[in-house]
Amino acid sequence: MGDAFTKAGIESPRLCAEMLVLHVIGCDRLRLYTDPDRPASPLERHTLRDLVARALRHEPVQYLTGEAWFFGLPFRVDRRVLVPRPATETIVEHVLQHARATPGFGGAEGDGTLVIDLCTGSGCVAVALALRLPLARVVATDVSGEAVAVARENAVRHGVADRIDFLVGDLFAPLAEHPVARTKGRAHYLVANPPYIPDDEWGEVPANVKDYEPEIALRGGEDGLRFVRPILERGGAHLRPGGLIAVEIAESRAEAALAIARGVPELEEARVVDDFEGRPRVVIARSGIGHR
Repeated sequence: MGDAFTKAGIESPRLCAEMLVLHVIGCDRLRLYTDPDRPASPLERHTLRDLVARALRHEPVQYLTGEAWFFGLPFRVDRRVLVPRPATETIVEHVLQHARATPGFGGAEGDGTLVIDLCTGSGCVAVALALRLPLARVVATDVSGEAVAVARENAVRHGVADRIDFLVGDLFAPLAEHPVARTKGRAHYLVANPPYIPDDEWGEVPANVKDYEPEIALRGGEDGLRFVRPILERGGAHLRPGGLIAVEIAESRAEAALAIARGVPELEEARVVDDFEGRPRVVIARSGIGHR
């Protein structure tokens, strides 16, 4: 199976093969290696063959198994939401670094910390932050009601549904009806993984993404900044002094996105940080003390 996945150009072929086997036989990874001679039933073999055939047609293995991992946590995923990716973990990492270093923004003293998560998708960022900031309240929005339904499932799964409010609507619009988030200058953190693939790069998108993942969550318009731009331009107004904004971007638009952030009066110390592969993927800036 692994050789077939390698020839088909599937990313992480051995891991994908293991994920399918574990899903079909319903065991954990340790048992897979401690009991390698366990015979598969006819139903298991038939199911596995079907899933392998679909994977070879580039259907994401995460959709086939209904699960993806993000920040060390399992998340329910299907074709209503993007498959969470390691690059997005950069957002969570930098928020947690800031929370640890800033009094009143996290930990035992962070009671009342407010996080706004735009374009929440599967809810992976919102849930990961709610778990790591146990006193925080998260308000997460997405234009897709189907995506929000998946996000709610993930919040329930991880026991944080009571601290995350999921709202359906475009970017900031749903916040106007929220009793806390509607008041600007209240959020400690504003994070977003918006659609950002530019039109001129759409033809290069791999088949497993283009043909299966929701296009509405991927394409960022002609310049890839259709959603990044308003998030950066308007996000600063929602942050309290010293608050942090973190927005995922296309690598090719890093400089353009950074220029936008540096042109926002409420934001200071704007910079682009690299993901785990060393690619410039997240714009980060701090809300200035003097703008409140």
